[in-house]
Amino acid sequence: MQSLLHAAAAPLSIPSPGWSGFDIPLPWGTLRIHAYALCILLGIVVGLWLTSVRWRRRGAPEGSLWDIAIWAIPFGIIGGRLYHVFSSPDAYFGPGFDGTGDLSLIPQVWRGGLGIWGAVVLGAVGAWIGCRRLGLKLTAFLDAAAPGLLLAQAIGRWGNWFNQELFGGPTTLPWGLQIDPANPNFPAGLPADTLFHPTFLYESLWNLAGVGILLLLDRRFHFRRGRLFWLYAMYYTLGRVWIEALRIDDAEQITLFGITTRLNVWTSIVVFLAALIVFILLGIRAPKTPDSVYLKGHGPDRDVTTLTGHNLDSSVSDSGSRGNLPEKNSDLTHPSAPSDADGKTPSDTAPEAAQQPAGRTGEAGSESGPDAGRST
Repeated sequence: MQSLLHAAAAPLSIPSPGWSGFDIPLPWGTLRIHAYALCILLGIVVGLWLTSVRWRRRGAPEGSLWDIAIWAIPFGIIGGRLYHVFSSPDAYFGPGFDGTGDLSLIPQVWRGGLGIWGAVVLGAVGAWIGCRRLGLKLTAFLDAAAPGLLLAQAIGRWGNWFNQELFGGPTTLPWGLQIDPANPNFPAGLPADTLFHPTFLYESLWNLAGVGILLLLDRRFHFRRGRLFWLYAMYYTLGRVWIEALRIDDAEQITLFGITTRLNVWTSIVVFLAALIVFILLGIRAPKTPDSVYLKGHGPDRDVTTLTGHNLDSSVSDSGSRGNLPEKNSDLTHPSAPSDADGKTPSDTAPEAAQQPAGRTGEAGSESGPDAGRST
């Protein structure tokens, strides 16, 4: 009801949602499904879809994405939560880590709070485990996943709208965000009709634009060996710096070079500079050979010795030394060819004579069987 009253008072503003989830009745109680969690899950699903399309086009084996995701997603969620807990520790450990916080809040992810850099770093560790188990390159996977990751973030940010959290400072702009005055996140001391910067919307739109930019640049320049991922890191942090600076929620403050600002602002600056350096170095040292999604010694082009005990050239020599099938086919194509007393055509006897070593009997020529051309 409060949201409707606010909407009537400020028709051009963005209303706060009156719904944040639903309950599923169970024999022993109810299961609460939170809108925040649904946004995160929807972002993961859509991001995986885009990644699967790009991963398949790069020649990755069928089904490998899901074998990687089963490691990357849980690691990413845990990493994102840990980063949030330690970058905004007051609610969990108390101000100044004085022990007055509530540690039971740490696993309650549905209440909000997933730090993107913790999710990226630990998610990459999970992806590395999955890639190594499949003999695939992590850098190839990260390049394929970068636009999908940004798309997942764009969708997941709407969870903050449902939770009425992580908004910016007061504004009079027509797209200002309404926050329910009864919500615990509403800043104390401000009028009930105060509008706030919808930072969730700014970041969502910024990320959606980034998805299009990454796809266009990749189509034009064919970035490989991790360069598209580092380009993603530069683009995202460039937006995160100014969006984070608008927010007024509690966060760890860090002072560097005489400037005190939020931890995530400094983190974004450092990540941007590091990503820029790595992106340039990878461009300078890029080899001219095409990049494969497979690690060395894996994939469809690996040495056949790994599978059969002899190399591809030997296999070709083997099939050639057997010699009978091509000559029998020649009988079919030349039915009128004369034959000798044993019923063999000249095309049959000629290869046998050529294969028989000097000084050996005709019986020795029978050794041109399956092992004749195999290298030892």
